[in-house]
Amino acid sequence: MNKKRNGIESRMLEPENMILLYARGAFPMADESGQVDWYMPEIRTVIPLKDFNIPRSLGKYLKTAPLEFRFDTETMNVIRQCSQRETTWISSSLIEAYEGLCNAGHLHSVEVYENNQLVGGLYGVTYRGAFFGESMFSNKTQASKSALIKLIERLNERGFVLLDVQYQTNHLKMFGATEIPFDEFTRLLRIAYKKEISF
Repeated sequence: MNKKRNGIESRMLEPENMILLYARGAFPMADESGQVDWYMPEIRTVIPLKDFNIPRSLGKYLKTAPLEFRFDTETMNVIRQCSQRETTWISSSLIEAYEGLCNAGHLHSVEVYENNQLVGGLYGVTYRGAFFGESMFSNKTQASKSALIKLIERLNERGFVLLDVQYQTNHLKMFGATEIPFDEFTRLLRIAYKKEISF
């Protein structure tokens, strides 16, 4: 990476610039070399907060599972766990940038514990009434799915308008994730930004 490119990338990963880019509907991903670029796909995937689905087996599991859920207690650890994959878009520079967003109050996590051990979780970026979901991990069956349900419940309790999950997957589809055109996505963003909400 040349110095000019490296300098531009560094500025774009400063907390104030990152939140502006998120607010416009962009999100970052690093390639195999570690270079971070920002993406705004024409089709976006959201989970409707008022019309989401809880898979039947997961609903039964949550009633009896010996799990504890916490918020924002090990956010950076969750991010590092999410990056521990054979191939990952979460580079070391992104982890450092996320720490800046966390310190600025724009990055949050849901953690899942069993016997006081972190077994799953997820994290994302917030701006006003929008939550931009980034990644999740699970060291125990159903842990990340359980974290997603707790996230949706939390967002509804606080009055959030939008849960962005970027791309459709079979995993997310079971929760009611829906693909929408970017124009519709930006319309939802405008509605979300009218709300002053704390995660």
